[in-house]
Amino acid sequence: MTSVQVDKKHGDGSGAEGTGATEDGSGEGYQRGLGARQIQMIAIGGAIGTGLFLGAGKGISKAGPSLILAYAIAGLVIFFIMRALGELLMYRPVSGSFSEYAREFLGPFFGFVTGWTYWLFWVVTGITEVTAASEYMQYWTKDATGWINQPQWVFALIFTVILFGANLISVKLFGELEFWFSMVKVTAIIGMILICAGILTIGFSDAGDTASVSLLWSEGGFFPQGIGSTLMTLQMVMFAFLAVELVGVTAGESKDPKTVLPKAINTVPWRIAVFYVGALIMILSVVPWTHFQPGVSPFVAAFEKMGLGVGAAIVNFVVLTAALSSCNSGMYSTGRMLRDLALNGQAPKFFTKLTPRGLPLAGTSFSAALMLVGVWINYQWPGEAFNYVVSFATISGMWAWIMILCSQIKYRRMSDAGLLPKSSFRAPGAPWTSWFALGFIGLVIVLMGIDEDARISLVCAPFWALLLGVSYLVMKARNPEKFAAKK
Repeated sequence: MTSVQVDKKHGDGSGAEGTGATEDGSGEGYQRGLGARQIQMIAIGGAIGTGLFLGAGKGISKAGPSLILAYAIAGLVIFFIMRALGELLMYRPVSGSFSEYAREFLGPFFGFVTGWTYWLFWVVTGITEVTAASEYMQYWTKDATGWINQPQWVFALIFTVILFGANLISVKLFGELEFWFSMVKVTAIIGMILICAGILTIGFSDAGDTASVSLLWSEGGFFPQGIGSTLMTLQMVMFAFLAVELVGVTAGESKDPKTVLPKAINTVPWRIAVFYVGALIMILSVVPWTHFQPGVSPFVAAFEKMGLGVGAAIVNFVVLTAALSSCNSGMYSTGRMLRDLALNGQAPKFFTKLTPRGLPLAGTSFSAALMLVGVWINYQWPGEAFNYVVSFATISGMWAWIMILCSQIKYRRMSDAGLLPKSSFRAPGAPWTSWFALGFIGLVIVLMGIDEDARISLVCAPFWALLLGVSYLVMKARNPEKFAAKK
C-alpha cells in the first residue's frame, strides 16, 4: 500500500491479439528484461508498504489483536484476486494486463476506464509518495547544516529525477531498484519477528518480563472493541494491499512469464502469513495492544517498549525506501498503461513510441511531469481539494481488482464453453472464489460509506467517472472503429 492512503490470435499465452505480446515480447516492442529474482521481489514488495509500517498502528488502536484476523481474511481475498489475475496472465501475458483483459472481456468502455483510472491511481500515488519521502528525509536533515539541510521540495525534485532517469535507462534497472527496495522491507520485518521471538523465548530486553502470547487475549479479549470495530478496519486493511496487482503489469517484460509469474503469485499466501499476520502476532505478543496509537508506527512503539532507541531511525529508513519503491512503481506502470491505451486508440498516438531500449518514453515523461506539478501544488496549497484527489486513489485501486475478477469470470465461462483455450494456471475454486472476492470488496465499499474519514473516496469517484464517460463518448464519436468491441 501507499503511505497516503499498480489482438488476433488466442493461445496459451504465446499469442496475442492486436497489441499483445508474443513469446519474446516483440508484439508489444518491450524487452523481456525482468528475471525471476526481480519479479519475485516486486511481488513481495507490492504486498508490503507503509500501510503496515505506519498505518497498522491505527488499526491496532481500533480493533486490538483482532486486526490479525482482519489481515488474514483480507489476505485470503487478495490471493483469490491474484489467482484470477494469474489465470488471465497465462492465457495472454500482456503489459496492458487488466486494462487489456477488461477491454477484451467486458468491452472497450471498461478497458478505457480501467486504463485511465489505474494510470491516475499511480500518478496520485507517485505525488504523495515522493512528497512523503521528502518529509521522511527531514528526520535526517532537520538538525544538519550546509548542503544537506534543504527544504522538502528539493528532495522531492531529486527523488523524482533519479527515479525518472532510472526508468528511462532500462527495465532491468527498474527491476533492480525494486529488488533492493523490497529487500529492505523484508529484512526489517524478518528482523522484528526474530527479535520478538527472542524476547518471547529468552526474555531479554525491557519487554522480557511481560511478553507473552497471552497478551493476544488477556487485555480485554481478542475483540476488545467489539466485532463491529474489527469490521471497520477491513477498509484500511485492504488499502494496505494496494499495488499487489503490479506484478501483472510486468507480464510483457518478464523473461519467462509462464514460469515466473505463477511462482510469484503462489507466494502470496505465505507472504501475507509471514509479513502481516506473523509480524502482528509477534509484536502484539511483546507489546500490549493498548500501547499503540494512531499515527505511530507499531514497529517504533515495539522498539521503544523493548528499550531499543534505534527503532525510530530504522523504521524511518524503511518507510523512506517504501515510499521511493511506490514512486518507482508509479513511474513504471503509468508509462505502460498510457501506451496500452494509445495502442488501442484511447489515448494520444505519441504515447505509443518506444525508445531503442523498448521503454515508453512519452508516457513515462508525461506522468513524471504531472508528479512534479502535483508535488508543487501539494506544497503550495495543502488544502482539502488536494486531499480529495489523494483519497480517490484508494477506490481507484480497488476498481482494478474488480475488473480483474469480472474479466476472469467472463474468461472462465468462455474457456469452459470451448470458445477460448484454457489457461495453464487456472484459479482453484473459480468462479466461486472470484464471486466471493467481489462480494468482499462490495462489503469494504459499504464500510467506506459508513466511515466518515473514508467516505470522501466515494464522493470523488462520480466526478472522475463523469469525466471518463464524456471523454469516452467524444473519442468514440471521432474514431468508432478503435472503440468497437473485440471478437
